Amino acid sequence: MPNHYQILIIGGGTGGIMTAAQLIKQKELTDIAIIEPADTHYYQPAWTLVGAGTYNYARTARPMGSVIPGKTAWIQDRATGFDPENNTVHTGSSGDITYDYLVVAPGLAYDFSLVPGLGDAIDKGVVCSVYTDPEHTWRVIKNFQGGTALFTQPTTPIKCGGAPQKIMYLAESHWANEGMRDRVEVVFATSGTIIFGIKQIAKTLMEVVDRKDINLRFGYQLTRVDGPNRIAWYRFADHMKEYNHKDVRTETDGDLTGIHYDMLHTAPPSVAPAFVRSSSLANAKGWVDVDKHTLQHTRYTNVFSLGDVAGVPTAKTGAAIRKQVPVIVDNLHRLIQHERMGNMSYNGYSSCPLVTDYGQMVLAEFDYDNNFTPDPKLKQMLIKDSSKEHFRLWLLKKYMLPYMYWNQMLKGQEV
Repeated sequence: MPNHYQILIIGGGTGGIMTAAQLIKQKELTDIAIIEPADTHYYQPAWTLVGAGTYNYARTARPMGSVIPGKTAWIQDRATGFDPENNTVHTGSSGDITYDYLVVAPGLAYDFSLVPGLGDAIDKGVVCSVYTDPEHTWRVIKNFQGGTALFTQPTTPIKCGGAPQKIMYLAESHWANEGMRDRVEVVFATSGTIIFGIKQIAKTLMEVVDRKDINLRFGYQLTRVDGPNRIAWYRFADHMKEYNHKDVRTETDGDLTGIHYDMLHTAPPSVAPAFVRSSSLANAKGWVDVDKHTLQHTRYTNVFSLGDVAGVPTAKTGAAIRKQVPVIVDNLHRLIQHERMGNMSYNGYSSCPLVTDYGQMVLAEFDYDNNFTPDPKLKQMLIKDSSKEHFRLWLLKKYMLPYMYWNQMLKGQEV
C-alpha cells in the first residue's frame, strides 16, 4: 500500500464518500485515498423512521467496500493524529500517510461523561435513542404502557438537531393509533428557548405541539441521568419558560430539577473525535478550524473539512454536506490545476426534514442567517409551502431521499 496520496480523505461517511466520488466523476482525479475503519456505511437519516417502526433497519446499511468509489484506495484503519506541517496523518496500524491535500470528515464522537449516568442507561430498558440503537427505540415505543414519556437532548451540538422532536411526534402518533394516548404524558425538555430557529417552521411546529398536547419545557439543561430510579436531572436558567404544563412527578436536588420518566429518549452528547480535538487543526471548541464559506483551514491552506466535524455555524446534517462537497471539490481541483482557490462559496445551507406524523412532514431549509430557503424544485412535487405539513414531503423523506443518497449522491452526482 502506498503511503502518499495526492488527496487523502479522513472518514468514510457521507462527506468523505461524496467528496471522493465527485472528485473522480467530475474532475477525473484518481490519486485519492480514504481512511475509514468501519466495515459498514449507514444511511442514518432513516434511523428516526426505524425508531418509529416504519422503516427496515437493514435497508440503512451497506458494506463500506460497496460505497467507496472505484479508483479510491481504502485504508481500513483509524486516524490517530495529524502533523500538518509535514502533510502527514498518523494511523493506528498502517503507519504514517502523507498527502498533498487533506480533507477531514470523520464525523463526530459521543462523550457520555458530559451527562453522567446516561452512558450506563442508554439503549437499555426504557432509555433509548434513535442515534445509537433505533431498533431498541422502536421496542421501547411499541412496548410502552403509559406514564411520562420524556424526550430530551444534551446541550452539545448533535447530528440533526430536529431528530429528538421527530421521534417524539411519531411516538405520540403511534400511541394515539393504539388507543392509549390518554395514558401518556408527553414532555419535551430542551435547553433551547424556542422550538425551532426558523419563524415559519416554529409556527407550524407549535401547531403540531398543540394538536398532540405536548408539554414543552424550555431552558432545561440535561446534567445527569439516574437510570435505576428513572430520573433525568436538569439545571435551568431564570428565563426558563414552560408551554402546556403537565403534572408529571418531579423533585429537586439543590439547584437541579429531576423529572421522573417511564420512558426516556435522548441524543448522546456529541463532540469532535479526540484525535481532532487534540490537534493543531482544532479551534477553541475542538472542531476543525475552517473558513465558513470556503471550508479551507484557517492556517493550513492544503487542508479542508466538511460535515459534522467542521467548525462552521450551521446544523450538522447530510443536507449541509450535500452543499459543502461541491465547494471543496471545486477548490481542490483549482488548487491542483491552477494553484488558486475557486469562487464557489458555502452559504451555510442546511435542512431538517421534520416528520410530524406518519405521512406528514415539514422541510426546514435555511442558511447561516436563518433565512428560510426552500428548494425551488419542491414545486415540481406540487409543494407550494414546505413550512407546512405535507404528505408529499413524507414521500420525499421515506422513499426519494434514500434513493438519491445511494444511487446519486454517493455516486458523484450533484443533487
